[in-house]
Amino acid sequence: MTPPPEPGSLLVIVPALNEEGAIAGVVHSIHQHVPGVPVLVIDDCSWDGTAAHAREAGAEVLQLPHHLGLGGAVQAGYKLAYELGFDYVIRVDGDGQHDARDIPRVWDKLKTSGCEMVIGSRYADLADSKTGTVRRLGIRFFRAVLRPILGKPVHDPTSGFVGVNRTALGVFSASFPLEYPEIEALVVLQRRRFRFEEIPCKMRPRVTGRSSITALKSLYYIVHVLLGVFVNILKFERRLHRPPEQGGKGG
Repeated sequence: MTPPPEPGSLLVIVPALNEEGAIAGVVHSIHQHVPGVPVLVIDDCSWDGTAAHAREAGAEVLQLPHHLGLGGAVQAGYKLAYELGFDYVIRVDGDGQHDARDIPRVWDKLKTSGCEMVIGSRYADLADSKTGTVRRLGIRFFRAVLRPILGKPVHDPTSGFVGVNRTALGVFSASFPLEYPEIEALVVLQRRRFRFEEIPCKMRPRVTGRSSITALKSLYYIVHVLLGVFVNILKFERRLHRPPEQGGKGG
């Protein structure tokens, strides 16, 4: 990576697995719309040319020695960003569906609102995005589940277009949900009384390849994430109500 960043600096991270057909375009677009901002591609043990294409496009590349999954890749990026001293990190996906023109808006919201997380939402303006029926129903289901937990509505809880400030970065660099991180990360922040905001962002069609999410995987996702959400809540409540440790006996 480059020398230590200036105060208030931004790093854009791009977790990617086998995205050689899209990654160069993603990096070029980020450089175009936020010139001078470093881009870190986290290559989650791809077996194609993702890492080489990212380097050729001008990104720094962190190649993971083993496949960690999305959450592990994102946490690796957060940990490195925190250790290097960045104040803000914005994550975009490596498939080209997130529009880099929205990155400055996410960054500005992070800096001016004082909230710990900003979500680039497909649904924040209440306009329906072009998503499949099963995924759309799943998002509506999680909206309903998360509303009482978070104390406010979240329109796009599964968005991967997310910005965090240094406070959230410190939390996530130490502990981050591994398999399906977006929804559980919201619960982790809420348990610490951190705040999030949403801004409307448009999704573009996938540049290459196809989504691996099927109807069966969507059902598995719902069950898995629900378990993760409630485990996080129970862990927090147990810490909150844990009795103080007794001191040693006096002589």
